[in-house]
Amino acid sequence: MNAIFIHTSFPGWCGGLSYAAKVTHYVDSEVARLGTVLLHRPGPELARLTPRNNDALLFDAIPWVGRAQEEHDAFAAALRSHGVEVLYLATLLAETLAMADARAELTELVLRSPRLGDTLRRRVADHLTYLDPAALADVFIAGLAHEELRVGAERPGGLVWTLMDRHDFVIDPLPNLLFTRDSSVWIGDRVGVTSLAMPARRRETTLTDAIYRHHPRFAGTEFVYHPELEHLEGGDVLLLAPGVLAVGVGERTTPAGAERLARQVFAAGLAHTILVVPVAQQRATMHLDTVCTMVDVDAVLMYPNIAAELSAYTVIAGLDGDEPRVDGPAPFLRAAADAMDLDQLRVIDTGLDPVTAEREQWDDGNNTLALAPRLCVGYERNVETNAQLERAGIEVIAIAGSELGSGRGGPRCMSCPLVREPLRSPQRRVS
Repeated sequence: MNAIFIHTSFPGWCGGLSYAAKVTHYVDSEVARLGTVLLHRPGPELARLTPRNNDALLFDAIPWVGRAQEEHDAFAAALRSHGVEVLYLATLLAETLAMADARAELTELVLRSPRLGDTLRRRVADHLTYLDPAALADVFIAGLAHEELRVGAERPGGLVWTLMDRHDFVIDPLPNLLFTRDSSVWIGDRVGVTSLAMPARRRETTLTDAIYRHHPRFAGTEFVYHPELEHLEGGDVLLLAPGVLAVGVGERTTPAGAERLARQVFAAGLAHTILVVPVAQQRATMHLDTVCTMVDVDAVLMYPNIAAELSAYTVIAGLDGDEPRVDGPAPFLRAAADAMDLDQLRVIDTGLDPVTAEREQWDDGNNTLALAPRLCVGYERNVETNAQLERAGIEVIAIAGSELGSGRGGPRCMSCPLVREPLRSPQRRVS
């Protein structure tokens, strides 16, 4: 396990902030009791969305920012009421940017954009220099608009700035940062910082990666995946059981990304079996967790319209340096039960009939977050799905999500577990 003692401070920012705690990060399942979670409270970056740019920024609608914040606050409150520690990405980022090395590194990555040009790059660098860590974190998350950049006769923006529309962004906002599940995933005591497929989201992983490498809470953290590797997103990674992962391949995660993750986790002794699950390459099923999530150690919530046709290729770790073995395809539910050493998985359907199932799958009915076995968070609007869960003995904490869901994500998408109670001894490695 990644157990460390922290005692440090961040001088020069908000009077200094001290950390003094033993921190253990470990996750080996989807359903064990949740201890700590990483969230991002939506902020000014959502206010940057307009009908002109929402498609490029991967939102289906223009959210009401104030209501989205209220919904997110209620989500965080529900987690805390069940004993979950909630960390906010923006706070961790600001604390990280109080360190000179991290600030220089992230600033350089932002300035590296080839669309800036030399003159505009110098103006942006000057602008960022004067910002304190909290303000700089705000810019890295919410972006920098053309009209917000300090330019003038003595400090011209150059040709690139001149030819920009006044509503363009010099630094693009990151409205999808709300979905913290995608940019990192913990497997055992190691973190995988993923490789996001869509251009609008790729800078998210630079922020997440910097937090895990520089923030003292995560000192000593070992990595099992890096952003420069093949495309892989956290919404496609399900920890079905200790040593057993399912990885969806489709719109966001490539087969090469799934293979790379398998090699990495096998080499680290974090798993013995990976189920690679092809998912239709379309918006409604962008990730595996849009059609399937776990709600108990032996139960899955699944979109019934594709449950029967969902298949899996079983990848087994090779022995003594041999190549991993690939078997299949086989029906996903059968392959998963076999890998998890179960007679069968219990299946709870999204909705009640095909039309309701389709509507509630679109509304993230499948995208539940388990707080413990038989206890999960789901959107209140998915009435039939929540009723199905309750009938199956799963308690549902229903939260509002009319605005949060406009970016196509539910409670699981909006949360990255950092700590869960282990389902197996964390000292034991899978051979």
